[in-house]
Amino acid sequence: MKRSAPDPRAQAKRAALNALRRARRAADRAGVELSPWEGEFLGSVSERVKTYGRAFGDPEKGAAGQALSMLQGVKLKEITAKAKGKSGFGRKKSKDQGQV
Repeated sequence: MKRSAPDPRAQAKRAALNALRRARRAADRAGVELSPWEGEFLGSVSERVKTYGRAFGDPEKGAAGQALSMLQGVKLKEITAKAKGKSGFGRKKSKDQGQV
């Protein structure tokens, strides 16, 4: 029996909810205390994804098949990095950067 192709929006919704849960669990396990804003961010974004299938309304803020906007994804990565104990998020400095 052949299966139909999975719905990309449903996949994006599931992936976003799983990423939000993993970030909160990682912070709890590591004993990292999230700021009140970060905790509220994780909760409100997960509620919007559950209710609407995506966490943003403006189509210019993210791709049509995505559940999180670009900036929400960046913030989620920052929270995950904080929970894992990584000090910085972003580009690494090369040897010649920062030296005058």
